[in-house]
Amino acid sequence: MASTVICISHATGAGGADLGRLVADRLGFRLVDEEIVTRAAEKQNLSVDDLADVERRKSLLHRILSEVASGVVAGSTAEAMIMYTLEPQPDKNSLRAQIRQSINETADEGKVVIVSHAASYALADRLNILRVLVTASPETRARRLVEASKYDEKQATKAIAESDAGRADYLKRFYGVSKESPTNYDLVINTDRLPSDQWTGIVADAAAL
Repeated sequence: MASTVICISHATGAGGADLGRLVADRLGFRLVDEEIVTRAAEKQNLSVDDLADVERRKSLLHRILSEVASGVVAGSTAEAMIMYTLEPQPDKNSLRAQIRQSINETADEGKVVIVSHAASYALADRLNILRVLVTASPETRARRLVEASKYDEKQATKAIAESDAGRADYLKRFYGVSKESPTNYDLVINTDRLPSDQWTGIVADAAAL
């Protein structure tokens, strides 16, 4: 059965976003990323930032509590802690469910490449999807981040580590995944030696099977 939905999951610096765009262009599919959150926000009558915050809020609280525990509470941290505790908290489970529903509705339309939002997990029970993981070594990803930004090597390495930790936290909170495994995907691509554009044909051919 040919896949009418391709889910691209990717580590920062691995080239997954580029691969998703190239595959969508090659197949004539629609490319979707932040539209997932936009669609969900419209149904909840929320701003995109409000809904996207459900993915970040726990990380902020964790950082605040860590700094409090260490006894290092800067003025900005203390202010953030006060704002966090006073600000009304949304129903996180409801908002997460709305994001998952948005992913499913997008998949229902077919002929789409969905990048990020762990769509491979949200749509895991479907037969018409191709789940692709795009990765590379931390060293390669950090080097690419240096080339594409103003980061130096140390900053890029730290950013990659933080991104990986955030990704793991996201999968655990949204889908109960304690450890991401290659077997959660149909195709795993390592872009260490070959850039993402050289994998486009392989992904397109796999989608046609």
